[in-house]
Amino acid sequence: MKTKIEFNQDLDKILNQLPKGAFLTVKAKDNINTMTIGWANFGFIWRKPILMIAVRKSRHTYKLISEAEDFSVSIPIENNLEKELDYCGKFSGRDVDKIKECNLTLQESNVITSPIIKECDYHYECKIVFSQFMDSENLDASIKDLLYPCDDYHMLYFGEILDCYRI
Repeated sequence: MKTKIEFNQDLDKILNQLPKGAFLTVKAKDNINTMTIGWANFGFIWRKPILMIAVRKSRHTYKLISEAEDFSVSIPIENNLEKELDYCGKFSGRDVDKIKECNLTLQESNVITSPIIKECDYHYECKIVFSQFMDSENLDASIKDLLYPCDDYHMLYFGEILDCYRI
C-alpha cells in the first residue's frame, strides 16, 4: 500500500542510505533501465521541491534520460538490496537486463512514465525541469582530480518531485 509523504519527510533515513545506493529508473520509448546512484540532492528551487541527480555521459542511462521527460528514484531502507545495488552499479543496461538479472519488479508510477522498483521502500517521481553539463573549469581541483581523472563529467538533472511515497 502506498503512503504519500512530504518530499522532505524522513530525509535522515534517505540521506543515510544514499551513499550505499538507490535506483534511478528511466523509461524512454520502450526502453527501461535502472542504475545505481549514490549522489543526489534534495531541495527547494524555483518554488518547487527538487531532486537533483547526476548521470555520466558514458552511461547507458544517459542516452535514455536524454530522450525522457522524467525519472524515478527508488530507495531501499528496510529491504536489504545491497547485492542488487552492487550489480546495477557494475553492469550496463547496454549489455544485460539488470532488472531481470536482479529479480527486481517494475511497478507503474502514479504520475510519470518511468516506473519504480517495487522492492524499495521510498519512491520519488520526478519531471525533468532542467539539465546541464558540469563545467569542469568551475570545479574545485581536488574534486576534479579525485572523481574525474578521465574527464567523464556528469550531466545534472533537476527533477521536480511530482509525487513521493512509501510502500
